[in-house]
Amino acid sequence: MPSQEIPSEENELFEHHHFDVDRGQSALRIDKYLVNKLEKVSRSRIQAAAQAGNILVNTISVKPNYKVKPGDSISIVMAYPPREFELIPEDIPLNIIYEDDDLAIVNKEAGMTVHPGISNYSGTLVNALSWYFKDLPLFSSGEFRPGLVHRIDKNTTGLLVIAKNELALNRLAKQFFDHSVDRRYQALVWGVPKEKEGTITGNIGRSLKNRTIMQVYPDESQGKHAVTHYKVLKDLGYISLIECRLETGRTHQIRVHLKFIKHPLFNDSEYGGNVILRGTTFSKYKQFVENSFQILPRQALHAKSLSFIHPVSGKRMEFESELPEDMKQVIEKWKKYTSSRKDL
Repeated sequence: MPSQEIPSEENELFEHHHFDVDRGQSALRIDKYLVNKLEKVSRSRIQAAAQAGNILVNTISVKPNYKVKPGDSISIVMAYPPREFELIPEDIPLNIIYEDDDLAIVNKEAGMTVHPGISNYSGTLVNALSWYFKDLPLFSSGEFRPGLVHRIDKNTTGLLVIAKNELALNRLAKQFFDHSVDRRYQALVWGVPKEKEGTITGNIGRSLKNRTIMQVYPDESQGKHAVTHYKVLKDLGYISLIECRLETGRTHQIRVHLKFIKHPLFNDSEYGGNVILRGTTFSKYKQFVENSFQILPRQALHAKSLSFIHPVSGKRMEFESELPEDMKQVIEKWKKYTSSRKDL
């Protein structure tokens, strides 16, 4: 059976392959078997995945010297491999709120892209990490996305976990694959959802009209399965503050799911939130909203909390970050506005 791989557009930066061993297969070490099956994957990467417990045979974790047998069902999860890309370390300030021998937690600011791409080869979080961790083997290897197992959009703020070695990288990747990492975001959205708590389920894939954005597909044969849980935290009249908990990690998941239920993120230019979608026709109200857009010139989304099992100690790690100043200012502005209007 051909391998099944999660595409590179995922917010969760890992790959998953599955093989069913042929009936005529002779006894062979599993690391050698997988080297033959996986194109451009080194034996050392496969062995690192095995040491992290990320190679399962018939749902049981195995070591690199396991001998495959006919009929075995093999699953392997790995962090994404290096790409042919010259990565230049750059001395860019980072807000690291926690660090130990195995991982770091970064609180990312708005405007910083997580990793290099065709349109931006420098100034990214990865360029900054490659400088900060330049003495670590994982970050001096020239990999395209060293230490990353997930990402957030350029203009989304908040928490990211960074692995500092191969073992941590593989074990964290497995937690994201298993959906055992708890990630909670706070967002300002247009309108107030009728249901104060709910779940949005809808396959997400690239838009057929605009390949730079995503859309929800009603047909389950298109796109990738995606689930977002939400809860209304504050009713601010024509907008609301909500919490979103990710069950899956698709590109732009929260942004496209909230547009799908007709509550796009406040000032999200790619998903229609940068125009007045709720409220009055008064010119003063229009000016009030425009002023809010100037204070918050991006989509109103913040990765607020992150919880996972430490890849080496096995302890539960929990991290929180404050809302950025631009979101706090807009919330206060809308609180004052709604308190002065009796019709809301």
